[in-house]
Amino acid sequence: MGMGCRAAHALAVLGLLAAPAAVAQDMMRHIDLTSPEMAGAETTRAAVEAMVREAAGRPLDLSGKRLSGLDLSGLDLRGANLRLARLNKARLAGTDLSGATLDQAWALGADLSGAKLGGASLFALQARNAVLAGADLSEARLVADLTGADLTGAVVRRARGGADMRNQSMGLIRAVLVSAKLDGADLAGSDLSRAKLDFASLRGANLTDVNLMGADLSGADLTGARLAGSTWTGADVSGTRLRDLEGAEAARGFDAVVNADRALRN
Repeated sequence: MGMGCRAAHALAVLGLLAAPAAVAQDMMRHIDLTSPEMAGAETTRAAVEAMVREAAGRPLDLSGKRLSGLDLSGLDLRGANLRLARLNKARLAGTDLSGATLDQAWALGADLSGAKLGGASLFALQARNAVLAGADLSEARLVADLTGADLTGAVVRRARGGADMRNQSMGLIRAVLVSAKLDGADLAGSDLSRAKLDFASLRGANLTDVNLMGADLSGADLTGARLAGSTWTGADVSGTRLRDLEGAEAARGFDAVVNADRALRN
């Protein structure tokens, strides 16, 4: 991919994340997800395995590679550079991506169940409907679009998904977890300030010390979630299920949420 195409591709991804959900969906319609660029692979699993062996522990440079649909499950890709790579519907179950860079990459519908993504950078990653059940995303930079993703039982401790208000020239860029499944997920200590969590399912999730300041939780289900030490100032809880909560009395700013009268508490 030439420099001009890469720049255009990066701007398109950033535009999708910065735009409101409805606008982003409209922008997606203009991208041909069935094209060879988005749905095909330029290499094979055997070739990637050979690269891993040749690297002998050094991080691989797979930036910009077309890897969509490949089975890369269980590989050691620690620290790999996957910036701008296409991994749509790829299988990465159990793959070790600790410390990897997936900035501006595409992983629509990818299977990352049980994958290790601790400390990874997922800035502007497009991972709608991806499966990350049981994955470890501890301390990951999670400013990504995970709309409809399955993070059931995932470990997302101390993840950085909050909007950086000092650098928003293209609009509000933040974690997008609309309609995501986070049941039983461990999000302790994560920054999800101004994140989009509307209609997400967080039943039984560990939200201890999570920063949810200004987050959109409208229509979300937090039944049985643990809230001790979490911050809620300005969070939108319109239609949010706030039932059987643990530690709500130790949450900060719980009296300063938006649309508190529209939350479902009984």
